[in-house]
Amino acid sequence: MRYLTSGESHGPQLTTIIEGLPAGMPLEAEDINENLARRQKGYGRGRRMQIEKDQASIVGGVRHGYTLGSPLGLVVENKDWTHWTKVMGIEPLEEGGEEEVKRKISRPRPGHADLVGGMKYGHRDLRNVLERSSARETTVRVAAGAVAKKLLKLLDIEVVGHVLEIGGIKAENLNYDSVNELKEITEGSPVRCLDEEAAKKMMNLIDEAKKNGDSIGGVVEVIVEGMPAGVGSYVHYDRKLDAKIAMAIMSINAFKGVEFGLGFEMARKPGSEVHDEISWSEDEGYFRKTNRLGGFEGGMTTGMPISVKGVMKPIPTLYKPLQSVDIETKEPFKASIERSDSCAVPAASVVAEAVVAWELASALVEQFNSDQFERLRQDISRQRQESKEY
Repeated sequence: MRYLTSGESHGPQLTTIIEGLPAGMPLEAEDINENLARRQKGYGRGRRMQIEKDQASIVGGVRHGYTLGSPLGLVVENKDWTHWTKVMGIEPLEEGGEEEVKRKISRPRPGHADLVGGMKYGHRDLRNVLERSSARETTVRVAAGAVAKKLLKLLDIEVVGHVLEIGGIKAENLNYDSVNELKEITEGSPVRCLDEEAAKKMMNLIDEAKKNGDSIGGVVEVIVEGMPAGVGSYVHYDRKLDAKIAMAIMSINAFKGVEFGLGFEMARKPGSEVHDEISWSEDEGYFRKTNRLGGFEGGMTTGMPISVKGVMKPIPTLYKPLQSVDIETKEPFKASIERSDSCAVPAASVVAEAVVAWELASALVEQFNSDQFERLRQDISRQRQESKEY
């Protein structure tokens, strides 16, 4: 499977086209819109989320509630477009019309794509960069991920994201019996955190950052249960599934680190405290007593729950802006201020869910018979049984 996204933050719409979905998979717009609504929530979000009420329209690839096997087209309209039609218009400007276009940006924000993007593409108005590099683009990535999550759910695979840390405050109470319980608890938390006491401290810290015109980052985790063993490959570096997931996590705006299982903590432990011992039972087949490697060995799923974490830096758009340089005058200035969030870590956990789900669904479609959804389901069921009996 593959998909492309198109659109700017304040343009008329965001669009994605998904190719490679099996035919005959149940899919409705509500499957997607539920996830879009989750992305817009979260303590610390800015005023843009009060303007937009993201809803996806399916414009191709589905008939009467089932995928056709042809490309799936999704569109999300930007409600704020009505205030930006002159600034972001498609038609060429009339002679001298440049003066009418307001909100030109010549002062790049440290930590954003503004300056380097302008250098790369030769833009003198850095709005041409920030409109696309904006995290608004993750709207349609969540839409694509929602389609992948639907496919996985129909195959009895659950994907849940939650927040482990915000601004140095870590969740300590991480006890849960299943991913469904994890989802139920975190869906009720404004910061998507399992630890209620830590969540209160996180919200207080977000309030403090907002008051100071600053921003804070954090750590999110995605847990996946139900993936069959042996998905991915040890044969070639570019077929390792954990490597693909790592790339996907790093592709999310403002993410700067990724780890599986114990992650970087493995560097400080002996092998006897890192590797997962293997057991077998007639009921379960092969299983690990621990899951320190996060569900992967040799670039392949082990059948244990997948655990992947991502580090999100503080958002670079600050209401207390850092020093920058005007690209026209070369004089020092405070960086430009754009509407932004003081903390987007809770929302980022939803985006992380989406990109992980996409890579897992894509790997399943690539590895198994997938022209028809029912054949895919049968193939994966057979794989699970064969792995158990091996």
